[in-house]
Amino acid sequence: MLNEPSVIAINLHKNTVVAVGKAAKRMVGRTPPHIATIRPLKDGVIADLDAAERMLRLFIQKAHPSRFLAKPRIVVAVPSGTTSIEQRAVKEAAYEAGARRVHIIEEPMAAAIGAGLKVGEATGNMVVDIGGGTTEVAIVSMSGVVVAKSVRVGGDELDEAIVTHIKKEHALLLGERTAERLKIDLGMVRAAVPEADPVGRHRAGLTVPAQDGLLGPDGDEPAEPAPAPRGWNPFRSRPKPESPAPAAAPRSLDPKTSAPVRGRDLVSGLPKTATISAEQISEAIEDQVQAIIDAVQTTLDQCPAELAGDLLDNGIVLTGGGALLRGLPERMGEATGMPIRLVDKPLYSVALGAGRCVERFQAMRDVLLPDWSRR
Repeated sequence: MLNEPSVIAINLHKNTVVAVGKAAKRMVGRTPPHIATIRPLKDGVIADLDAAERMLRLFIQKAHPSRFLAKPRIVVAVPSGTTSIEQRAVKEAAYEAGARRVHIIEEPMAAAIGAGLKVGEATGNMVVDIGGGTTEVAIVSMSGVVVAKSVRVGGDELDEAIVTHIKKEHALLLGERTAERLKIDLGMVRAAVPEADPVGRHRAGLTVPAQDGLLGPDGDEPAEPAPAPRGWNPFRSRPKPESPAPAAAPRSLDPKTSAPVRGRDLVSGLPKTATISAEQISEAIEDQVQAIIDAVQTTLDQCPAELAGDLLDNGIVLTGGGALLRGLPERMGEATGMPIRLVDKPLYSVALGAGRCVERFQAMRDVLLPDWSRR
């Protein structure tokens, strides 16, 4: 299996490709002005069509080194909810790169197939795929996506959040690759903090506090708070105790709690070294993690009643590189009250699912998006 990042380096003077994949990624932030390192994909869709065509052509040549004129069948995974124009751009890039036929599959469906879920059966499965540009949350059943939500929060936004936080707290400017290394080495998700105000949260037994001046039947005691069904989460069997809890702190799931990092001092303009802790990384990515949790809860709110029982039995399947953040399964389990399962190879779930569609094309045709415009 070819495993390469979607980065290409182009010499602007000669209009030639300098490097692609891992070799191009090592050049990010280290090139002269006439060599541009480009990410043709942004938020899961094509942002630079010409660069995407060149990159795909070179990837096809790497995958088929002994077949110079190879014209393969390609299955491309795209975020759920992409427009027909965005899908057409993906197909055009693949055809120009030398594909014989191009088919589209939604990323959560590909992730579910790659995770080994039985997507063709009349049972509900929920998958959360945290990729580089987007997080895909979907409930799949009978070879189709029943409910889906795509949020533009992924590994790239986590890196940007780390850069912004370190810039603010240490007046230190980091590069993209350095931020990614910090995320991998120190990335950790905080435990959920119980909130006094449950508005907008899933909480069984939610109550409305008595208002001032509202008296009970005796005229001197406040009336009992009335239950409010809004926000009730059917996936929680019983409410959590209301005992006060200490302030949340990152889970100590990894012995490495800090690391030195080098960057440019924004005050003096000179190179500088600072020590960054895992707690700082947890604080930096908290908003993005909460956005992912909110997307999962929103999808659960839209789950059909008949599939709710299936989800309680099957749980939520986590895939994608972002799923490797330490503490994320526990945090998601606390927020939803459901079992969370991290697949064996989360980084490759989407690619493995798309590959199985190519290998078993006739049997897996139903999971592909319909091809309204044939080339």
